[in-house]
Amino acid sequence: MDHVSILLVDDEQAILHMLKTVLLKEQFVDIDTVTTAEEALTACENKTYHCIVLDIMLPGKSGLDICPFLRQVTDAPILFLTAKTTDYDKLTGFAVGGDDYVVKPFNPLEVVARIKSLLKRYLPTKMGTTITVNPSFSDVTSSSFSLQEGIYDFGRFQVFEQAGELQVEGQPVTCPALVYQLLLFFCKHPNRIFTKSELYERVWGSEAISDDNTVMVHIHRIRERIEADPSNPVFLVNVRGLGYKLIQPEKSSRL
Repeated sequence: MDHVSILLVDDEQAILHMLKTVLLKEQFVDIDTVTTAEEALTACENKTYHCIVLDIMLPGKSGLDICPFLRQVTDAPILFLTAKTTDYDKLTGFAVGGDDYVVKPFNPLEVVARIKSLLKRYLPTKMGTTITVNPSFSDVTSSSFSLQEGIYDFGRFQVFEQAGELQVEGQPVTCPALVYQLLLFFCKHPNRIFTKSELYERVWGSEAISDDNTVMVHIHRIRERIEADPSNPVFLVNVRGLGYKLIQPEKSSRL
């Protein structure tokens, strides 16, 4: 997998060596390692990475401190390594831009499995994809839709699968890889209810370990982007006791 670049960020050389060794055995060859948050930011400013493994407990600025700044220069999925196990700590990691986490001490094979799962969702939108100009929706009427594969129109927002892009009220909106993949999954299955465990299995992948908080945080991050009032959603709604579904307005359609 010489086309995939991975950045490992940890102040413990033993952990960096262990993870790099396991990744090399899995045919990942482009792997960089740094030991501080500042080095991580510099690395991401100078090179494109497809996945970042970021330890929270770093000297100086922590992984949580640097994550918002990383998000300004990269949309690569970020996997946190953390010794903290409380729900608050995990939710904080998601809130600042993380996509997944592994609790220390960990099995390095689990980290590799998580990386593969993140890459499986991220790479199709970034590599080997032709980016096309998005069609204007100003000429589209509810009574006449042309069939265009991979475009999902929900009125207020549209998702362009081939371009890996979300537009809200005609404006492009940045979307981290896993947030985008979850939204795209809902777009492909409108008006269907999915439990949190089903969503985790279908979007994060069978190799990952189900976690309700992960799904809930990503649901919230979708609502922040597509809803006029995220606290009172009209598109991505919770069906009490059953799960979540994305409601397709009657006059909207998949193009």
